[in-house]
Amino acid sequence: MVRLKDIAARAGVSLMTVSKAMREASDVAAQTRTRIRLLAHQMGYVPNSMAQGLRNRTTRLLGLILSTVANPIVGGTISAIEEGAHDGGCDLFLAHTLNSPEREEASIRRLLARRVDGLFIFPVYRLAPTAAIYDVLLQRQTPTVILGHRAPFCAQFHNVETDDLGGSYQMTRHLLELGHKRIAYLCGPPGAPWAQERLQGYRRALREEHIELDDRLIFTAGATMEDGAKAALQLLHESVSMTAIQAANDLVAMGAANVFLNQGVKIPNELSIGGFGNIMLGEHFRVPLTTVRQPKRRLGAAAMEIMHKLLRGERPESKRLTTALIVRSSTNARKS
Repeated sequence: MVRLKDIAARAGVSLMTVSKAMREASDVAAQTRTRIRLLAHQMGYVPNSMAQGLRNRTTRLLGLILSTVANPIVGGTISAIEEGAHDGGCDLFLAHTLNSPEREEASIRRLLARRVDGLFIFPVYRLAPTAAIYDVLLQRQTPTVILGHRAPFCAQFHNVETDDLGGSYQMTRHLLELGHKRIAYLCGPPGAPWAQERLQGYRRALREEHIELDDRLIFTAGATMEDGAKAALQLLHESVSMTAIQAANDLVAMGAANVFLNQGVKIPNELSIGGFGNIMLGEHFRVPLTTVRQPKRRLGAAAMEIMHKLLRGERPESKRLTTALIVRSSTNARKS
């Protein structure tokens, strides 16, 4: 292992000069700094980040906590955060919660034990108004950015989110303009703020058209393809009268669509289906899915911008980003 004193010996300068040159200190001539840093690179010197952290009380480590990397919604956001961390000279630790509050708490405590400078968290939503581990983050004043909507237990942290209400409203408006009035809605998890916002968008669009809300058209699904399939089977079992389905996310929409397609229902000629999220699989689905695009990479970039400001001791504002309707083959005008 190459040490600073080895570089000093090779360069013919003092250990202090090498140390200052590696830190870009201004009291070392620029030419000397360049020569020493080039020599260090040639010798294969790797800085001891732990030792540097002890000196300046930072670790250049950031933590990212999410449900699972298998979730297709989070890929672009993770990529943007990782790129931002890399460009800022930081390393990123990844932890999975698997949507378990207990595992989330354990992950946060482990990352705090690693002395991370800040945390990005896709929260495990719960109905309780408080969560002890988030109180710990507040007490420690750990720079924390919530990736998604805030709930009461994490309301005091900065966050980045999408306008889910507006996006869902756009989808319902699209179906209404195609002539659909019997639109079934497959809800997301009851405790998730994003699911509640999307349901609100659906309801708002119907109210504006003076269409009476029919609770028999609203079904609790979830967030996975399996959830969507179960909801579709329930729709078939109850012989629900509808011409369109709007789902809380793309996975639920595709899970439901698979069931109907396998039953011989023609999409979109007999039934229109819309999702939310614009995951890659939706574009290449059996019937390319009409959906709402979430700005996943912009969410990650905005989260990193907030984190940088928090680390500098500034007071940034949370971000709410707009969505856009993407019309594909799974929706069509209602057949009379």
